[in-house]
Amino acid sequence: MKTLNDFNFKNKKALIRVDFNVPLNEKFEVTDATRIVSAKPTIIKILEDGGSCILMSHLGRPKGVQDEFSLRHIVKETEDILGVKVKFVSECIGEKAEIAAANLQPGEVLLLENLRFHKEEEAGDRVFSEKLAKLGDIYVNDAFGTAHRAHASTTIIADFFPKSKCFGYLLAQEIESIDKVMKTGEKPVLAVLGGAKVSSKITIIENILDKVDHLIIGGGMSFTFIKAQGGKIGNSICEDDKMDLALDILKKAKAKNVQVHIPVDVIAADAFSNDANTQVVDIDKIPDGWEGVDAGPKSIKHFHDVVMKSKTILWNGPLGVFEMESFAKGTIALGNSIAEATKNGAFSLVGGGDSVAAVKQFGFEDKVSYVSTGGGAMLESLEGIVLPGIAAIIE
Repeated sequence: MKTLNDFNFKNKKALIRVDFNVPLNEKFEVTDATRIVSAKPTIIKILEDGGSCILMSHLGRPKGVQDEFSLRHIVKETEDILGVKVKFVSECIGEKAEIAAANLQPGEVLLLENLRFHKEEEAGDRVFSEKLAKLGDIYVNDAFGTAHRAHASTTIIADFFPKSKCFGYLLAQEIESIDKVMKTGEKPVLAVLGGAKVSSKITIIENILDKVDHLIIGGGMSFTFIKAQGGKIGNSICEDDKMDLALDILKKAKAKNVQVHIPVDVIAADAFSNDANTQVVDIDKIPDGWEGVDAGPKSIKHFHDVVMKSKTILWNGPLGVFEMESFAKGTIALGNSIAEATKNGAFSLVGGGDSVAAVKQFGFEDKVSYVSTGGGAMLESLEGIVLPGIAAIIE
């Protein structure tokens, strides 16, 4: 696996695929700069070597050229984070981009315009990839968030750099973190899978049963497992067509000696509202008209005990409707348990949109080992899929 450390960038132009697809408010100000901050170590290493950086990214889902999706809006934020002046060119291919790249001096940074202003980017067009490739000497992929897409700038472009392509620090760290959970993690290994639907996690569960010792199933998807076993779940969310699958997962887990932990009690609410009436009930005895919205106190204690004896922890998905303050206790308690286990030497990886949002919202970002920057890419990695953006560098 070639990383930045395998190259000296002195007098080289590094063409870096970053993931600067950051949220902007109505004034076009960046509201969460995590992705820019995450790319900083890669950029700084190249500049310190005496090289220059040409940054390419997409932003949003534009239909052709749309100014609200222009990367010029993030130039100032990028300058503030990097501590370096950032030049901007209003094209990513063609004469204007080529002149800007040719004039770039060592120690300078150039940001190209939104790749997705060209439909060829998402189509993985070779001619478009070759035009991008002209701009730099070494290709660096540091965009984990798009590594599961076979786009021009994430995959096809690598063909034009047979001997001079590598992973940036961020992408290398993502790969290492997932490998720690899936291949090299110290046992016992625990996976915590939450969220609403079993259907969105089936392939992950099937792929990780060979790798883990404990599996906590929480959140909305736990009710499908409970109902499948004959429990009464009231009005709780349930995928009736996945009940056989849930039983099958439990059977497979047992055969592989994986201990499955499902909540034993829940906070039930009489409406899907922060101000609803609530009661603590056994998860398999939820009254009609009530729905489970968070893990109950016994479940929280049991999950804490499981987390504390684990040495490698994957957390993907919340334990309740954490967006509503009244139903966030289970997710916060789990975060505290994982933070404590991490402090005691466990390796913890958090990934997937909702769990990352929870970790940020409740201040656990610096208390876990690693927070993945890619939702879809992370999930596909856990499903055992080799991501095209990663395969393109390894080949």
